[in-house]
Formats: sequence, C-alpha cells, structure tokens
Amino acid sequence: MQADIVVANASKVFGSGPGAVTALEDISATVPEGQFLCLLGPSGCGKSTLLNAIAGFAPLSGGRITLGGRPVTGPGPDRGMVFQEYALFPWMNVEDNVRFGLDIKGVAKADATVTVDRIVATLGLSDFRRRYPKDLSGGMRQRVAIARILALDPPVMLMDEPFGALDALTRRTLQDELLRIWAEFQKTIVFVTHSIEEALYLADRILVMTYRPGRLKRDIAVPLPRPRDTAAPEFNALKRDLATLVMEEQTRFTQAELHGTTVD
Repeated sequence: MQADIVVANASKVFGSGPGAVTALEDISATVPEGQFLCLLGPSGCGKSTLLNAIAGFAPLSGGRITLGGRPVTGPGPDRGMVFQEYALFPWMNVEDNVRFGLDIKGVAKADATVTVDRIVATLGLSDFRRRYPKDLSGGMRQRVAIARILALDPPVMLMDEPFGALDALTRRTLQDELLRIWAEFQKTIVFVTHSIEEALYLADRILVMTYRPGRLKRDIAVPLPRPRDTAAPEFNALKRDLATLVMEEQTRFTQAELHGTTVD
C-alpha cells in the first residue's frame, strides 16, 4: 500500500478544565512514502505524543491523520513501533521473539521460518538466535526489536528514541544499520530524537517542534549526501542552526519550569 502520512491540524489535550495540558496544537505535515523523517525538540515538546498518534495509540483531540489516504483510528499492521525500551519477551529466545508477530498473524510455519531466517541474517543475529534477551547487550536487544518489526513488513516504521539508552559507539553502529535497512527495505520512517547530531545524521527531513504546546517550529530538508561526515563543515553549519532553534525551546522550557507556568 501507499505509505504517505498526512497530519492535518493535529491537536492533543490531556485532561480537562483548569488542569488540562495541550501537548499538540495545530500541527500539519505530510511525510511522503519512503522518507526518513526526524521529530526533534526538547523534552515536553510533544514528539512522542505525535508519534503515538500516528501509531494509533493516542487519539487526537482535534484534526486528523491519514496513512495512504485512510484515516488512522487505531494501531494497525501498516505501522510498526520500536520503543526505547526493548519490549522483548524475556521467556522467548531471539528467534521466537522475531517469529512472534508472524505466529499471531497466522502465517504458515514454513513461510514464517523463511522470513525469520532472512531477517535474522540481515540484522546479524544468526549466531544469537537461541539466546534470550537477558544474555544480550542493549544494542543486540534493539536489533531484535527492529527485526521483529521487519518480519511483519509494515510500510511504516515508527521509532521513539530507540538508541537513546545506548553508548555512543553502539548508537552509531545501529544508526548505520538502520540507514542500511531503510535503503534496503524502502520503509517510511518517523524517528523521534532529542539529539541534533542524530537527526542530521539520519534524516532526509527534520521537523523541529516547540515546547508545550507542541507546534511545528521549523520544517528543514537535509541536503547533505549520504554517507554523512559529522566532521564536515556543512554538517556542522546545519548543526549550529538546529542547535539555535532547539535551545530557544529549551530556554522556554527552563523558564516555564522555574516559574511553574505553561508557555503560549
């Protein structure tokens, strides 16, 4: 199916009355099929709220989201979610974790085995397929989480700071792995991060969001060719520009926290 994501005048309010919190306000954006999009901003800007709305986990208070022209009204097999927490079943080994979604879908055992073998090999997990999550490093657990989504082959992958808890070297390794997967499987990816360098390294396009209420502050296309050199002058010039935008919102967040107010 076509995997264009269209967000139209999206808003999300938690609670009601004087204590209500507006997490998202009037956000509109289109993510073309096959694009790698990053949502960037400080804590409290609504990045994860918007991602959860696209996933169908958090219904909007106003506006609408469509995928391939069809309204998003709940979770569906056309979207796969990868969380910062690995969300693996500890009683299942790697192979069974990857196979789980296929079994739920009722895929024939022989077909499921072919898919699992291919995905496990693609993610470099063949030597670990009989291991349990407790026996794996954080980076390997996240590979398994990604493999489980790829086995189901959704056109859209939604990723909520999936590398945030990893050390710098493992993080870069998995960033490169994700870019390889994205190119090979031709997915549409929406990726939440608060790391400016990560967003620039990965994305075709970056949406910078404001501190609460979350609005679209800037829509930036990343013109840098891949693979990207984080030491290149062009990379660092864009990084400085993005840092200015994000720090403006971080300052608003800090002031609001100090004074116990919301930001309008």
